[in-house]
Amino acid sequence: MAEQTKTQAAWADMVAALSQAGERFCGEEWGVSGHQDIADSHRLVLHILQSALFAHAEFDPERPVWRRIVSPTRKFTGDNADAVYFEAPVSGDRVYRVTGNLAGAAYTSFTVELGSSEGRYATGTGGVLNDDDIDIDADGNYEVFLGGDPRDRNWLDLPPESGRITTRHYFEVPEPAAADESLHIPLAIECLSAVGPPTRWDDETVAAAIGRVANHVRGKTVQQPVPGTYPLPAWVSREPNVLPDPQPPGAMGFAAFDAYYTMGRYVLGPDEALVMTGRWPECKFANVCLWTAFGQTYDYGNRVTSRNRANTALEADGAFKMVIAHEDPGVYNWLDTEGRPSGSVFWRFFLPTGPVERIEPELVKLSDLR
Repeated sequence: MAEQTKTQAAWADMVAALSQAGERFCGEEWGVSGHQDIADSHRLVLHILQSALFAHAEFDPERPVWRRIVSPTRKFTGDNADAVYFEAPVSGDRVYRVTGNLAGAAYTSFTVELGSSEGRYATGTGGVLNDDDIDIDADGNYEVFLGGDPRDRNWLDLPPESGRITTRHYFEVPEPAAADESLHIPLAIECLSAVGPPTRWDDETVAAAIGRVANHVRGKTVQQPVPGTYPLPAWVSREPNVLPDPQPPGAMGFAAFDAYYTMGRYVLGPDEALVMTGRWPECKFANVCLWTAFGQTYDYGNRVTSRNRANTALEADGAFKMVIAHEDPGVYNWLDTEGRPSGSVFWRFFLPTGPVERIEPELVKLSDLR
C-alpha cells in the first residue's frame, strides 16, 4: 500500500472534525435535544463548513482578499440583518493598505481578530478603527493602513498574534441590508510588504488548506465551551423574558469595542407575546435581531425578524413598543418568531453619545394586544 500523503491525512482529519461536530456539538454533550434543535444545530454546522470552504481554505495573509462572512444563507456567531461583514487574513509582521467607500453605511469599522490564523476561532480583539478615526472624502472614499510604523490617523496596529481583519458595515434602512443583493460595498486590500509569487498547489499546500477547514469547523463547534460551564457576560440575561442593562462587551472575540449590547431569551406560549418598551439612544447605529439558540438570525429575507430606527414606529413621547409574537397581532413593530416558542433577542447600540436605557420586556396575552 502506498504511503498516505499529507493531503489524504488532512482530509481524514477534516472528515473527523465534521463527525465530531455532528456527534458532539449537535448532540447531548452540548444539550441538543428535540427535532428543532437537532435540525438547527446541523444547519449551523453546514453554514460553518460553507464559511470554511468559501473563505478559510485558501486564506493567504501575503495575498489577502476580502470575503463576505455571513449572508442570508450563511449564518453563525450572531449575524445581523442590517449589516454586511467582510474578513481578510493578515499577519502581524506585514503591512497592508485598505481602500474603500462607505457606500451609505451608518457605521463602518475594522477590527483585529487575535489568535485567528489558519482558520482558527478568534481568542480576542486586538484593536478597532471606526469611521470617526478615518479621513473620508466627500464621495465616501477612504484609505487605511494596517501594521507597520504608527500613523496619526487611518492606521491600525497588528499585534504579533493577529490573524484576521473583520469589517462591519451597518445600514439603517427600512429593508434588511444583508438581504439586498444590489448593495455593493467597494473594498480592497493589498500587502505592502515584499512577497514573491505563491508556490504551486501541491501536497503540502493542499493539506494546509484542508487543515484550515478542519480548524474552522472545530473552532466554531467542539472547541467552544459547553453551555452551562462558563459564566455569561453581565449583559446576557439568565432569566427568560428579561433584558439586563446594555453594556460594552469588552475584548471578547468577535465583539465590537464601540457597542453596547443586551441579550436575553424569549419564551412564549401560543397565545402570548413579549412587549419590549424602550427608547433608541443617540448613537451611530441601533437595532434588534431575533436569533435561534445557535446564534443564527431568523429568516429576515422573508419575514420581519429584525428592526432598526428606520423601520420602528414611535409613540408620541418618542418611546417604542417592540412586540415579539408568533403571529401578527395587528400592532406596530411586530417581530415574527417563525412559530418558535423560544429564541434569543439581541440588541446593539453603536457609539452612543448619551445614556443607553434598559429595555423593559413584559409578557402579555396576545388577545390583549388586539
